[in-house]
Amino acid sequence: MGAAGILRPARPDRAARALAALHRWGPTLAAGYVGAAAMLPDRVAVFDERGSVSFDDVNRRTDALAHAFAERGAREGERVAIMCRNHRGFIEASVACSKLGAHALYLNTAFAAPQVADVVKRECPVALVYDAEFESAVSGVPDSTSRFIARSEEPASSSAPTLEDLIAAAPDRPLKPPVAAGRVVILTSGTTGTPKGANRESPASLGPAAALLSRIPLKARETTMIAAPLFHSWGYAHFLLSTMLSSTLVLRPRFDPLETLRAVQDHRASALIVVPVMLQRMLELGSEVLEGLDTSSLRVVASSGSELPGPLAQRVMDAFGEKLYNLYGSTEVAWATIATPEELRAAPGTAGRPPRGTVVKILDERGTERALGETGTIFVGNELLFEGYTGGGDKPRLGSLMSTGDVGHFDDEGLLFVDGRDDEMIVSGGENVFPAEVESLLARVPGVREVAVVGVPDQEFGQRLRAYVALDAGASVTEQELQDQVRSNLARYKVPREIEFVNELPRNATGKVLKRELARD
Repeated sequence: MGAAGILRPARPDRAARALAALHRWGPTLAAGYVGAAAMLPDRVAVFDERGSVSFDDVNRRTDALAHAFAERGAREGERVAIMCRNHRGFIEASVACSKLGAHALYLNTAFAAPQVADVVKRECPVALVYDAEFESAVSGVPDSTSRFIARSEEPASSSAPTLEDLIAAAPDRPLKPPVAAGRVVILTSGTTGTPKGANRESPASLGPAAALLSRIPLKARETTMIAAPLFHSWGYAHFLLSTMLSSTLVLRPRFDPLETLRAVQDHRASALIVVPVMLQRMLELGSEVLEGLDTSSLRVVASSGSELPGPLAQRVMDAFGEKLYNLYGSTEVAWATIATPEELRAAPGTAGRPPRGTVVKILDERGTERALGETGTIFVGNELLFEGYTGGGDKPRLGSLMSTGDVGHFDDEGLLFVDGRDDEMIVSGGENVFPAEVESLLARVPGVREVAVVGVPDQEFGQRLRAYVALDAGASVTEQELQDQVRSNLARYKVPREIEFVNELPRNATGKVLKRELARD
């Protein structure tokens, strides 16, 4: 924490108020903004499409918003659903919930009306904060649920009040901390089924922040561009971490590769938070465009949310320098390992090493630890393991460790490699195949932009491998060339019997490939 600049000399009166906020509120969003308003009242907290707001602005506005929420039934222990893109409305609604001790339920902005209705029926929020563009998506939410509009690009057709209306009409007097800190419910990606709510308490200490900072060299009082969705655990983690660092956040409601890099340039951002597919889209801008942008202020490009292929990591570092950090984890376990630029160069495709305070073990089906190089299920122990799914159920646990649902191995250097999901294993002719190793090989072929491998029914072998491949513009790669790449490096039964060329792979809002859609093809 000291190396990150969090513990630094400050005016005694301001430092005392900030420490008092942390003591009263605990390590929560509320403490972060109350403390930052005391220490750095005039520093910009958020830049978005509407301009900027200072830490003092956010503190006062969220006091008012919390009072308005409480008047409408969103009190301590109640749930508030938030379906917003990346902008100040997401930030302020979340901080207001934290000040009340209300539980924030984050809805994926890609959800259609049936998914929203299913989640709301299961989670029972008393209020819904949403962007006006999602009016049709929230049409199935019961009328008894209070509705508030966070952002509207055009005059809203709904009669629901806006957050600005609520803030303007409510007093901004400070609140007393709740008896119990509000929880955060982040939904799983739903790539292999219906999204589930992962229930997690606020961290009990600053240990989780120290864990990330032990491997990713973020600094206090710098500027961070969060391009990853804030409703996703990766984007939310950096939102939470920014409160400890008193970071200025730069947000855009929609991801555009060129506009994202321009925002980094214009705001001199030192950190860029992304999911891997965003890096791919940035590289597709071409070297001429990239060289015309000044991104020299960046010290950290932090990626997570889905697999970061080794070839992509190499190309990103070639373009932006040795600044790329990749975090492997899940909604349920938070994080497991983090790979540094040096590790990504030395061992492309690695997931890295566990950060401070995190234990990672590779176990077999009997719970016995596997040797280096041997594949098994990845189990993780840290301070942020979730408490279980809100609708019931849990991940497999062994003592203080929890399964990620993935299989992997450690190499001789102690670096973790993720071989695939345990539920994605393809059994072809009695042989077990994990798609990730085949995908990694195919991704190395020049001209291949992205690839996904799935198992499809086969009368003779039970399942056969089918690869879906998207090529770079103008690239010419044949099915035979791709099959030869696998045949030259892996066992014969791992060669895809079929290769289909597509324009792009189906992905969710956080960049994960929706393999269930490919498997239905």
